[in-house]
Amino acid sequence: MSLVAIGINHKTATVDLREKVAFAPDKIHDAMKSLASHTQSGEAVIVSTCNRTELYCNNGKEEEVIRWFEQYHELSHEDVEPCLYVYKDRDVAKHLMRVSSGLDSLVLGEPQILGQVKQAFVKAKEAGTVAMTIDKLFQTTFSVAKKVRTETEIGTAAVSVAFAAVGMAKHIFSSLASTQVLLVGAGETIELVAKHLKDNGVTSMVVANRTVARAESMCEEFNAKAITLEQIPDFLPQADIVISSTASPLPILGKGMVENALKQRRHQPMLLVDIAVPRDIEAEVAELDDAFLYTVDDLHSIIEQNMASRREAAEQAEVIAEQESHQFMEWIRSLESVDSIREYRTQSIAAKDDLVEKALNKLAQGGDSEQVLLELANKLTNKLIHAPTQALTAASRQGDFNALAQLRSALGLDKN
Repeated sequence: MSLVAIGINHKTATVDLREKVAFAPDKIHDAMKSLASHTQSGEAVIVSTCNRTELYCNNGKEEEVIRWFEQYHELSHEDVEPCLYVYKDRDVAKHLMRVSSGLDSLVLGEPQILGQVKQAFVKAKEAGTVAMTIDKLFQTTFSVAKKVRTETEIGTAAVSVAFAAVGMAKHIFSSLASTQVLLVGAGETIELVAKHLKDNGVTSMVVANRTVARAESMCEEFNAKAITLEQIPDFLPQADIVISSTASPLPILGKGMVENALKQRRHQPMLLVDIAVPRDIEAEVAELDDAFLYTVDDLHSIIEQNMASRREAAEQAEVIAEQESHQFMEWIRSLESVDSIREYRTQSIAAKDDLVEKALNKLAQGGDSEQVLLELANKLTNKLIHAPTQALTAASRQGDFNALAQLRSALGLDKN
C-alpha cells in the first residue's frame, strides 16, 4: 500500500501553465474515474483551483500518474516535468494537511482552500474513487485543519485589504448585523468587501458606482441597493460604515459632504475606510469629531503586523501537521500488519487442513491411530517451524543481531 501525490502550484508554475492543467468542473468526475483506473486500488482525488492542481492516489505508480496527467491535458513531458512536485506516503499526508490548513497558500492561512479540498473530496466520492485509505487520509486532514484553526491564531488576523477593512469595522461596532453600509465603487476589492460583510451578518448595503449597471449586477448577489455617485449625499446620513475603492483621480467624498451627513445623524459616529489610491475621501475628513477615517496605509500597517502574527502561528501549525502525518502513517502500517497476520493465519490453517485431511484418510484405510497422530504432529510442527528456522539461520550466518533479536522476540524465545 503506497500513497502518491503529484501537482503544480503558484510556486512552481506560471499562470499560463496552471490554466492549461486545470480540470473543468463538468469534466472532473470522469477525469477522476479515469485516473483511478490507473491505480491498483481504484482510489484517486483531484484538487483543482486557480492556484494549484494536485492528484492524490493510493497504490498508483508515480510514472503512470504523471504520464496520465500529461496525456489528459495533451502536454509534453518537457513542459510539465520541471514544474511538478511529487510526494509519497507520509509526505503525501503532511502536504495535504499543510495545503488544507492554508500553510501552502499564496496568502498564508487563507481559509478558502479547505472548502475547495472538501469539495474535491465530495466529487471523488460521487465518482466512486474513494475507498478506505483515501477516505481516512482526507477525513484526518479535515480534522487537522480544524485543529490548526482552533489551536493557533493563523486565521484570525486580516491579511487582505478587503478583510482588514471589515475587521476594522468589527473592532469599532459590537455587531455589524445592525449597521448600514455604503460601499463606493463596484470593482473586485469592493465585491470582496461585500462578501466579508455578508459573512459577518450585514444585511443593509448600498453600492454607489459611476456605472449603475455594474453596481446592479453586484447588488443581486448581496441583496443591496445600487445608486449613482451623485446620489451619495442622499444616502450618506444613513451610513454607519463607508468603504470606498474607486479609480477616481479626485476625491468623491469631501469634508463638507461628510460634515453635513454627521449633522443629520445628530453626530452619531461614522467609520470611513478609504482603500483607494489616489484617495476617494478627503484627508480633512479626519478632522471631524465624529468621523473615524482610515486609509489604505493604515490597513497595510495592520496587515504587516498580522502577517507576522500568522507566520508565528504557522510555525505551530507545522508542528501539528508533522505530528498528525506520523500518526496517520502509524494507522497505515497497522493495516499492513493486519494483512500480514491474516495472510500468515490463512497459510497456517491451510497447512493444518491439508495434513489433517491426509491423516483422516490414513485412519479410514485402517492405519494405526497412534502412529497417524504422531506423524500428523511431527509434520505440522516441521511445516510451521520451517520458515522461522530458515530466518533464524540466515540472521545468524549474516551476523545480523538486530534481526536475530527481533525474530527471537517474535517467536517468544526471550520469554523462556
